[in-house]
Amino acid sequence: MNGVNQKVQTTMEVILLGTGGPKPDPDRQGPSVAVRIDRTLLLFDAGRGATTQLVRAGISLGDVNPVFITHPHFDHIGGLGDFILSGWNLGRNTILSIFGPQGTEAIVNSLLKGVYKSDIAFREKEAVISGVPLADIRQIVKPKDVNPGLVFADQRIKVFCEFVQHGHGLGIPLKDWQCLAYRIEAEGKSVTISGDAVDCSGLDSLAKNTDALVICCYLSRREMLEREGKLIGKHILACAPQVGKIAARAKVKKLILTHIREKSDDLMEEVVAEIKFDYDGDIIAGKDLMEIRV
Repeated sequence: MNGVNQKVQTTMEVILLGTGGPKPDPDRQGPSVAVRIDRTLLLFDAGRGATTQLVRAGISLGDVNPVFITHPHFDHIGGLGDFILSGWNLGRNTILSIFGPQGTEAIVNSLLKGVYKSDIAFREKEAVISGVPLADIRQIVKPKDVNPGLVFADQRIKVFCEFVQHGHGLGIPLKDWQCLAYRIEAEGKSVTISGDAVDCSGLDSLAKNTDALVICCYLSRREMLEREGKLIGKHILACAPQVGKIAARAKVKKLILTHIREKSDDLMEEVVAEIKFDYDGDIIAGKDLMEIRV
């Protein structure tokens, strides 16, 4: 009766670190989402400013693991080197797993063995002289290219991924350009991260009945009338007219919009209204550092 034997309820939160896109935006950092499940912190993409945003959110860099990359566009990985080296320089000595599509291993290895090779050597030397040696960063950072299916699992959490369409309609073959969406499941709760995608079967299957779908929503219907907007909406990024249909078809319980092009509040209200035409669930127009309970 005192609840001693009651199971502790798992808490799951989405933390929007960056909700912008490739164009620098004074109000939105680059794409990056953290998912907190009790005391476990997962990071999805590391766009510009991701490390600083983690600190602003009160998250210790050493507590984040693993990292999941959706695809290698610069706006999604521009802050990856900063995140890896900042955590290490602050004393990280535990494994940091980094999962992503084909090319992820090469990207991380190029950062450690090429781009920042001399910087790493400098800081290792400095640390030895100061009497506080650093861990061998090449041993604790573990990148891995992954394929659709189960990517990560521990006693409570499972993370799955699936290929999604992002620019493939422009004639870019899948073998040369792999893009992933992810689904996180824990104790009966789920969050799906679309990454950059248009309406496609991979996103449909991954998002089915999910508690929260974090989805790119770059343009309003009005913005899609621009020449560039037509191309983007058809082949590159889901926009307002698509997003509602995707969410309704997948029976998503909560929709969280991210990867938003800079726009006025009025235009953002248009985006939400357009989505409501097809989807009657909760819609959250994402802003940086917003925390959403699932």
